[in-house]
Amino acid sequence: MLSTAALVLTACGQESDTGTAEPDGTSTASPTEDGGAAKTGDGTLTIGSLLPQTGDLAYLGPPEFAGVDLAIKEINDAGGIFGKPIAASKADSGDGTPDIAGASVDTLLNDNADVIVGAAASGVSLSVIDKITGAGVVEFSPANTSPAFDTYDDKGLYFRTAPSDVLQGEVLGNLAVEDGHDTVAIMARQDSYGEGLANRAKQVLEEKGATVSEYVLYSAEAQNFTAEVNKVAASKPDAILLIAFNETTKIVPQLISKGVGPQDVQLYFVDGNMADYSAENFDLAGVKGTFPSPPEVDEAFYDRLLEVDPKLKDFTYGPQSYDAVMMAALAALQAGDDSGEAIASELINVSKDGTACTTFEDCAKLIEDGEDIDYNGVSGPCDMNDTGSPNKATIGIQEYDKGNKYKQIDSVSGVIN
Repeated sequence: MLSTAALVLTACGQESDTGTAEPDGTSTASPTEDGGAAKTGDGTLTIGSLLPQTGDLAYLGPPEFAGVDLAIKEINDAGGIFGKPIAASKADSGDGTPDIAGASVDTLLNDNADVIVGAAASGVSLSVIDKITGAGVVEFSPANTSPAFDTYDDKGLYFRTAPSDVLQGEVLGNLAVEDGHDTVAIMARQDSYGEGLANRAKQVLEEKGATVSEYVLYSAEAQNFTAEVNKVAASKPDAILLIAFNETTKIVPQLISKGVGPQDVQLYFVDGNMADYSAENFDLAGVKGTFPSPPEVDEAFYDRLLEVDPKLKDFTYGPQSYDAVMMAALAALQAGDDSGEAIASELINVSKDGTACTTFEDCAKLIEDGEDIDYNGVSGPCDMNDTGSPNKATIGIQEYDKGNKYKQIDSVSGVIN
């Protein structure tokens, strides 16, 4: 078992179009005669949600929507932003197959969204990022982990509360090695998410002296995975990293039929497939996995999410969704303006290097008193680097029991420079 530890990693720098908002958080809005920035918002902060209601990541939708809804409720209960309640609009991101995200973004933009929380899948976000940022709107993902966003020319308008897979890949590779496995197969989705995470895990495994017995990428649209599973089985691994979405329910039975199922070799999941599989008839007892999570499970926060949606079975990325809304609202207060550009200009500032605060009321009071704030969220430290990504994060280590439900057994904290 890993002990909570600190990792120091390096992410690439971000190209930025400084015509809208500088990476250091300074605004380039036109000045008014009295020296202040011209307000360009309409006075009502509108949060759009572009999250999965359908598709292979649909299990992530309920906790993410609940996180957004809970944050909006708490902010509105505290008086809202500029004396007005936050307005909300929701749309389905899907998972990219079929592509419905573009039309959903059009709906959110027509509803005057200043910030769009989402998408969950990195590939979906990459398909709509230009449309969102081109409209001067902030895209703020609670779940994108692809390293591609750290170098994307996003006009200074893309942010995320989930850490890059530079960190999760490091933790995943280390976990397999520290569990005593030296012959590890990797099976991953062939997309920006799957390849990015698989490549990082492969690098770490090899750095630690393990052999990657098979590295196979598959099409997420495939009807079966026979060829890929055959390659994995033939490599005779003592552990398998399965970097997948909901197609996990098809892949696991095929692994079992080839003698490399979860009761034959150690299987590891990731954030894309760490779901409640209690309705499935295979046994995942002992399977481990990773996803961004606070160092300690906050049961009180989960209870608050359940008040919003009593049917929740998973909580993955609920905290990150909540924090995205909180940070956007606090950035609007700090900027004195609810426009996307104004919010973007203050998001990095409210995440670090000020007086620490954890609730909207406490943080808002500090801003009202003229103090710089350092928002610490329910997902953990929210400090952002110049790319708009967290530079501090924690990856939770999960393990399934015989009922195919998981619980957190450990965590690893990391710093991404």
